[in-house]
Amino acid sequence: MKQFLLILLLMITGINVSAQRDTEHWIAPFYATTPVTAQSLYLSTDSITPFVVTINSNNIALGTVTISKGSPQIFVVPANNIAATNAGEAFTVINKGLYIKAEKPFYCTLRLVNSIQHAEVVTSKGKAGIGKEFFVANTPSVTTRTTDNFTAAVLATEDNTTVTATWSAITPITFFGATPSTNTHTFTLNKGQSFIFAGGIGPAAPFMGAKIVATKPITLTNGNVTGNFGNTTSSGTDIILDQSVPLDRLGNEFAMVRTRSTTANELEGGIVIATENNTAIYLNGSTTPAATLNAGQWYRISGSSYIVQGGVHPNMYINTSKNVYLYQLVSVNNDTATCGFNYIPPLNCFLPRKIDEIGKVGEMPTGTGGASVIPSGTIVKLNILTEAGATVTYTVNGGAPITPTAAQGPFPLTGNTNWVTYAIQPITGNIAIQSNKAVTAGINGGHSTSGYGGYFAGFSSIPLIAKQTGDCIPGLILEVDDSYDTYQWYRNGTAITGANSYSYTPTQSGNYTVRITVGSCPPAITPEYKVFTCLQTTTAAKTVCEGYLDIVPAFTSSTQTFVPSTVQIITPPTNGTAIINPTTGVIGYVPNFGFAGTDTITYKFCGNDPEFVDCEQITLTLTIAESPTVNNATLRSCYLETNIATGLFNLTNASVTTQSGITKKYYPSLTDANNQTNEILNPANYVAPNGVVYVRVSNANGCYRVAVITLVVIPPVKSTVLVDKEICIESRTTLDAGVGFDGYSWSTGATTQIITDVSVGTYWVDLKTGDCTTRQTVKVYATQQPVVSNIEITNNDITVFVVGGTAPYKYSIDNTKWQDSNVFTDLTRGDTTVYVKDSFDCTPIEVTITVPNIVNVITPNGDGVNDILDYSALAGKPNLVLGIFDRYGVKIFEGNKDTGFKWDGTINKTKKVSTGNYWFSISWNESKNKTPIKFSGWILVKNRE
Repeated sequence: MKQFLLILLLMITGINVSAQRDTEHWIAPFYATTPVTAQSLYLSTDSITPFVVTINSNNIALGTVTISKGSPQIFVVPANNIAATNAGEAFTVINKGLYIKAEKPFYCTLRLVNSIQHAEVVTSKGKAGIGKEFFVANTPSVTTRTTDNFTAAVLATEDNTTVTATWSAITPITFFGATPSTNTHTFTLNKGQSFIFAGGIGPAAPFMGAKIVATKPITLTNGNVTGNFGNTTSSGTDIILDQSVPLDRLGNEFAMVRTRSTTANELEGGIVIATENNTAIYLNGSTTPAATLNAGQWYRISGSSYIVQGGVHPNMYINTSKNVYLYQLVSVNNDTATCGFNYIPPLNCFLPRKIDEIGKVGEMPTGTGGASVIPSGTIVKLNILTEAGATVTYTVNGGAPITPTAAQGPFPLTGNTNWVTYAIQPITGNIAIQSNKAVTAGINGGHSTSGYGGYFAGFSSIPLIAKQTGDCIPGLILEVDDSYDTYQWYRNGTAITGANSYSYTPTQSGNYTVRITVGSCPPAITPEYKVFTCLQTTTAAKTVCEGYLDIVPAFTSSTQTFVPSTVQIITPPTNGTAIINPTTGVIGYVPNFGFAGTDTITYKFCGNDPEFVDCEQITLTLTIAESPTVNNATLRSCYLETNIATGLFNLTNASVTTQSGITKKYYPSLTDANNQTNEILNPANYVAPNGVVYVRVSNANGCYRVAVITLVVIPPVKSTVLVDKEICIESRTTLDAGVGFDGYSWSTGATTQIITDVSVGTYWVDLKTGDCTTRQTVKVYATQQPVVSNIEITNNDITVFVVGGTAPYKYSIDNTKWQDSNVFTDLTRGDTTVYVKDSFDCTPIEVTITVPNIVNVITPNGDGVNDILDYSALAGKPNLVLGIFDRYGVKIFEGNKDTGFKWDGTINKTKKVSTGNYWFSISWNESKNKTPIKFSGWILVKNRE
């Protein structure tokens, strides 16, 4: 006989649109000493578009239903999938429990009955109901017996989940199915498996406050099936059961509205379970704690603590110094046999603005075969809790919005002026509640022999990140509640550009948070959610070519550096030996002697990040094969005319192996050949000086060896006897290229070693040495002819001065008789031709000069005889200059065109010079070849006084 409280507290869960409305629901089984005769899932949604919900147990689909807004559905659950009734199913791993999943979010409750005598509603909290740390709740009884029981069952959501439960070592507990020797027990579950702690009831509420810790998310269903927390058990018992939430979903502010009992203070009230030491409990705004608890201790709040508002509406405000569990104790019509409890979600600003929709309110599976009906005499009350000043309406079965009357609320909440409550009864059908501020709602009801209740939403006190799917990167999707106004995701405190949705798919490990806003609430940032990369499993292949291979661990995609101490061989090779170097982490592999074929090794290693360590497991397939046989080679090439230090080589002509089926690639260095960098892309036309190149010779197995090709540039071979020559321009000569060459090709067309009758000019000859040809150029110069630079005439003697040509010179004045001296004496007056040739004995050069008459005395007395020195006969000579000098070398007269090259013994035709000897100098250039001529001598001037 059970009381029904369905307080629908829609709070943000951090994982879906409200704490209970979700795409996934997990419900752990329960242990029942009093059998449950019918149990059904009630499924509803606000989605107008129908969608399919799948019900699973032990990872096997039990069936499906299709739901939509206004069309909630039930699913009858076989008892064997959710209930345990014999001790052999307690304190052991079993395959009971439910997993309900759909593409869109929906509400889910499990409604239980034993005919019309016992009833309960277990409200699924969706993903808000799964976590890793819980404290257990049940109720105390005035008697100790095993015909009724407590139950605390966990259900695993992932494989390899290790669970440890620890309970009081002081309060004795009689467990069904086992007698543990200590106050702790650890077990491992796979996805879909469950474990039930169950035992008798008593005043100390056995197993109340036990702590359950898991390595991966689990869900917990706890309570009594059946129990009685009244002051007498004579009238019977009822099902007292609800789904718990993990520690990270708790809060420290709560509100309760009294259920359908009015005077049963020993029944109405609540149970507080502390999760931390020194937790103070305050009621209705009091500053004096009603109790102070340590972790795992519990306190029962009396029903007398309700404050009746307006004379008709009892409510209560509870706040604590630290986060706690609060379960409301409920009953119907003041009957101790119609009892139950429900987890109360905490208050906060982030509650939604609507609740849409609670399906089939008032119905239970009491019909034939578990059919859903409204039991006779059922009365249901709707309680609404919202922020002060809100405008509230509700609808029934999709009808027009209804505004509560003044008699229905709002009523104040003593101790917290920010919230008010409403009470509306009777009510049945599909219900939705709307508010322009944060709102939560619940219903409770029943009839004379049965009561029941349960929460639908609000099972989180703060926004939290949860995984939508997957466990690690890749494949992990994170989400928070989708009812907030704005979202901003962060990684390691840095905002992620464009991550402004309620869900996010991380691509990097790290600490993730979300900043959310909703309504007038201050922005909130979720606690950090640590994201790790999955163990990356990859495959690779290598070829073992030289009988040994160093396997150096390296990440495929992570930027971390592997830590040598983390390297481990998961699966050793079967056809060889693998040893890890503990210092470097390098795995040395040696195939078995004589083995050729494939071998496999699997090894694992991890990175060096201090917190978010990346790990990779590589399955490496090894092909053991022989390397090709190679030999070094030498290539020779004739020098290039453009750069005689280089040659043009066809590297592909180098014979470095005799094996077939090989590939050759050419590189400038050994390092390049090993690393396959800087490949010579045109090996058939490779220009290089003397040196080496390297050829990587690979076979079909990928094995290779490197051969060396020595490059030799054949330098030009020139004749040492073929040199430039000088000849007379009119002469001919012979050119000899010398012996020792394989062929000759002259620019004249001759192909002999020697060519003759060669005149002045430039010639070349191609000298062949083996396959190379050297072109050598030779010049035949015209010898430089000597040049008569000047001739000096002294009286009847001349001196010839010569430059250029090649000494010694020969001189002649008749081109027949030649002398070595450049002086000719006793020449006759008049024109004389001088001939000069050098040692080449070429055609001589000739210069014609004039030997003037010599006048040694003038008597400028006007008698017409020898009055003047007259050289006007030379006036036609170019550059003719006449100079007269005294005995001191002072020029006293210069003859020119103006003076007619005559001197009358005066200075400037005005003053006669004194009688005496004077020097004269006459210079000119011969007209034909411009040879400078200088004629000098002395003259006596006699003046007759």
